[in-house]
Amino acid sequence: MTTSTLAPAPRYWLMKSEPDECSIDDALAAPNATVPWTGVRNYQARNFMRDGMQVGDGVLFYHSSCPEPGIAGIARVASSTRPDPTQFDPASPYFDPKSPADAPRWLLLDVQALRKTRLISLAELRSTPLLSQMRVLQKGSRLSITPVEPEEWAVVVSKLVEQ
Repeated sequence: MTTSTLAPAPRYWLMKSEPDECSIDDALAAPNATVPWTGVRNYQARNFMRDGMQVGDGVLFYHSSCPEPGIAGIARVASSTRPDPTQFDPASPYFDPKSPADAPRWLLLDVQALRKTRLISLAELRSTPLLSQMRVLQKGSRLSITPVEPEEWAVVVSKLVEQ
């Protein structure tokens, strides 16, 4: 077998969602437990979706902007990117009047929830030395999508099985 026939190794991501908009429970209740990840309005997060994320990549489903933020579930990337229709909807909070219809600036992809987990709080993540370099824990980090190193993924998953 040549290296060109090998599938790329899966990557891992942390994706933040406000539970008022889409919680892990909402995602699990959606058809095929799959939701479109709309509303990304940061170029770096958009570029992670466009250039880095592939179908099958692992996702830590993170609840943000809530009383206790943290990882609330495990998901996977379920589609490639496509234009986010909310950028063209004047009634949407994600409307972008400067985004041209013939060259949309904002994308989405589908995320399939695999399971709800116990909440791994931000405080618990911070208190885990092996996660000290995790991007979501870095001072000033506000991105809604960040890469997760394979070692960090393994530590988080191990925390879920040691319940």
